[in-house]
Amino acid sequence: MGHSGTENIQEKLNPDWEKAFNQYEHLISSGNEAMRIKGTIKLAHLAKHGPENILACTIPILAELLSNGPSSNSSQPIQEAAVYCLKCIARRGDGGLATEIGESGAIQSILRLLPDSDNGFRIVMIKCLWILVNFGSMNREIVARNGGLEIIINMLNLPMDATRRYLLEILSALTLLREVRRVLTSLGGLHFLVEAARCGSMVSRERACQAMGLLGVTRRARRMLVELGVIPVLVELFRDGDSRTKLVVGNSLGVISAHIDYIRPVAQAGAIPLYAELLRGPEPIGREIAEDVFCILAVAEVNAVEIAEHLVGILRGGDDEAKAAAADVLWGLSSYKHSVSVVRNSGAIPLLVELLREGNSEVREKVSGAIAQLSYDEADRMALANAGVIPFLIELMHDDSEELRDNAAEAVINFSEDPLHCDRISEAIDIPAFQNMRNTLSQIRASDEHMVRSLRRMSIDELT
Repeated sequence: MGHSGTENIQEKLNPDWEKAFNQYEHLISSGNEAMRIKGTIKLAHLAKHGPENILACTIPILAELLSNGPSSNSSQPIQEAAVYCLKCIARRGDGGLATEIGESGAIQSILRLLPDSDNGFRIVMIKCLWILVNFGSMNREIVARNGGLEIIINMLNLPMDATRRYLLEILSALTLLREVRRVLTSLGGLHFLVEAARCGSMVSRERACQAMGLLGVTRRARRMLVELGVIPVLVELFRDGDSRTKLVVGNSLGVISAHIDYIRPVAQAGAIPLYAELLRGPEPIGREIAEDVFCILAVAEVNAVEIAEHLVGILRGGDDEAKAAAADVLWGLSSYKHSVSVVRNSGAIPLLVELLREGNSEVREKVSGAIAQLSYDEADRMALANAGVIPFLIELMHDDSEELRDNAAEAVINFSEDPLHCDRISEAIDIPAFQNMRNTLSQIRASDEHMVRSLRRMSIDELT
């Protein structure tokens, strides 16, 4: 093989990129239309290998090709080649090139050309825009400020085609912006957000879910989302999503459920077992979300019964963190005024007493709180006494943990005021924790009685 042939092979394997850029720059400035299109397509093919600093130099040239007047039969081929090339460049790196493309003015040109473009050109531009908003957070703001949200919604209102998934994922990316969420409902885009949560990549569906959680804080948006079928969509994503997605969905579905009319539909869609899994899981934030949502859903007695069954399972077989979280939820449920004692009927009380004796410090603190709350009910007190709780409570009033001492003392005081159990409490009366808690409760009750008397003296006008 000759010397020149070897050089040609070496040049293909390791080209002189600066020389190639200079040739492309000269071609764009002085070549004819066909040469410019061919050169731009070749640049697109080389983009996945080229150094990022060289590719960055081509961005202003490509952006200029896009900005040269409205699309026409003569200008569209070179514009389509330029968009295709920008799409290939935007994929490179960690988003830096995508940001530079946004700063070049290319996004404004794409948004200007999109509404009147034909099918092939439109597909290339939508795919390019999809990459730009996914790889560059600043690009979302550029799209939103230049009417991109309205354009995307208008295109979603057209008959379905191959670009719909890309449009939905662009929409979900834009809804990360507060100003987009603020106007989305008025532009008629809320049902597209629900659709975006149902299909597409998991990242996009998670974004849509997060946006719906933020929108659902307001009563009007929450009602509209429920009417659009958001509950089964979120439950499906809750079931199928990865660990991060489950956290986002769990939080958003909790926001949606925070209305008396939606508590049962959320449970009927199958959310309670999914929150129980979150409570068992390794993520502290997941356990917090599950605890909060369980306390909302448990307002409905039938939900509370199902929740308690799952909590009993966790008390039997969960790890220490999950047991502490389950006991915390039972603490909350024990204060609800249902027609039956959900906690007692679930079989949780013997398990709570056992954990009070054998659990670690965190578990015992949560369990002692639940037992203190249960001790206010006569039937629950009897169940606790039958499970052998009284000796453990008296012992805990000497514990080093202030919270354990206080919770135990509160429960013992309730037992001491019950004629059926007061004789068993006589030895605890002189314990300092008992005396301190009795004084505290007396002050709270006196304060409550004073408030009631004050309210009775107030007129209706003063109350309102």
